[in-house]
Amino acid sequence: MLEVALRHRFPGPAGFLLDAAFTAPAPGVTVLFGASGSGKSSILAAVAGLLRPQEGRIALHGQPLTDTAARHFLPPEARRCAMVFQEGRLFPHRSVEGNLRYGLRRAPRGAEGPGFGEVVDLLGLAPLLARRPARLSGGEKQRVALGRALLARPSLLLLDEPLAALDTPRRAEVLPFLEALRDTARLPMLYVTHAMEEADRLADTLVLLQGGRVQAAGPLEALTARTDLPLLATRRDAGVVLTCEVTGMERGLARLAFPGGTLLAPLGDPLPGRHVRLRVRARDVAVARGAAPALSTDNTLPALLQSIEPAGERECFLRLGIGPSTLLARVTRDAVQRLALHPGEAVTALVNAVGGERG
Repeated sequence: MLEVALRHRFPGPAGFLLDAAFTAPAPGVTVLFGASGSGKSSILAAVAGLLRPQEGRIALHGQPLTDTAARHFLPPEARRCAMVFQEGRLFPHRSVEGNLRYGLRRAPRGAEGPGFGEVVDLLGLAPLLARRPARLSGGEKQRVALGRALLARPSLLLLDEPLAALDTPRRAEVLPFLEALRDTARLPMLYVTHAMEEADRLADTLVLLQGGRVQAAGPLEALTARTDLPLLATRRDAGVVLTCEVTGMERGLARLAFPGGTLLAPLGDPLPGRHVRLRVRARDVAVARGAAPALSTDNTLPALLQSIEPAGERECFLRLGIGPSTLLARVTRDAVQRLALHPGEAVTALVNAVGGERG
């Protein structure tokens, strides 16, 4: 388990106070999510030992890295934390292979971890080994930086907005490698981002930060279903994330099973048995009383209207129970009145579109 509890006031006119505490299971990916200036990178620096907090305790697997009460501060080089930054920070005079082997040389004697060949295969680096960084794309540089960090065989992998400097195609190129890393390396990872798509695809645990404080922390699916969190509920893409299993094809669409129901959606790799995450946006869900009429939508699901919750002056969130799972629908208050909707009644959820694959 990763335990973080720290308090640190930064000097200057703004007088920013970082006062944050959370725990996260390890292995797994813990995503620190929030706007710029919310304290995400400062927490990462404190975990890495690059920031000594004025008060606090940071521990991994019960072993303290920082404990100000006990006057214990493990230096950065002794923490076995590997960092990946926005830009790869590769050695320009070394080839890709040389950069990777530098990471391997930094691994502690006897430390367990993936071998050189495994990392090269995992990150698709074989065609790049002889190149220098100047001949790599931004996405390729980040893959090499990830490989170098892995080969150092860290106890904790720290990623500070590793995709922020990449354009959309390059981000799409690197995200599957990050997913593969999450699923195969079984390392605890602390990942900083302000991009919801990255959180959707990578997070096991989500930590929401605002103004230097933790607004909420917990499993990704549980937090995305909450409407009391402004960081999530006020977004145009507000909605829940469902973990689904591909069970086949139907009418040219992948059939995706989740606890309580099935959705049809376009999918790039509809391999049966594959697990994917889907964000179902609240604005793409409507409701009908009783059985739904014939509609162009691909998805109709029987649901229980659990609650009606405010979403601004003119709209509401409808919390819909689909078996043990939850969907949110964002509708107008007028629609609630016209349909005479009340918590506890059976309705039909109409899912007009699924907000994209999250592998």
